[in-house]
Amino acid sequence: MQRVEERLSALGNVIACNDYVALVHPDIDRETEEIIADVLQVEVFRQTVANNVLVGSYCALSNQGALVHPKTSIQAQDELSSLLQVPLVAGTVNRGSDVIGAGLVVNDWCAFIGLDTSATEVSVIEAAFKLQGQDTSAIAGMRDTLIDQFA
Repeated sequence: MQRVEERLSALGNVIACNDYVALVHPDIDRETEEIIADVLQVEVFRQTVANNVLVGSYCALSNQGALVHPKTSIQAQDELSSLLQVPLVAGTVNRGSDVIGAGLVVNDWCAFIGLDTSATEVSVIEAAFKLQGQDTSAIAGMRDTLIDQFA
């Protein structure tokens, strides 16, 4: 953990990352960019998503995939997918909201979504992040380890 002196104070709206790469607002300070790279140990790219500078609001990343703003062009999706080295899907959350970060938190094992997210959106999210068909015994083993650790 490290304190960041940044005029763009809502960092969750201006940073999207997984274990390997981070997308950041194009105007973020160079010092902040270096801190992100050092602390998170990721490669940092200044990027927009569908011409929106709030990359943390308009996309969600994991090591398995990414969900981006529905108006992201096919060319931009291909470029982002190549940059991130994960499959990428354009979609929405909470019955059509394009503010992905407001309705989705995801990692490599599970996703938490907004209450209004439709069944179709859930299916897209599960497919994008490869969440369906997970090895439940592995997940149960991790859960049991956590319970034992904190008991």
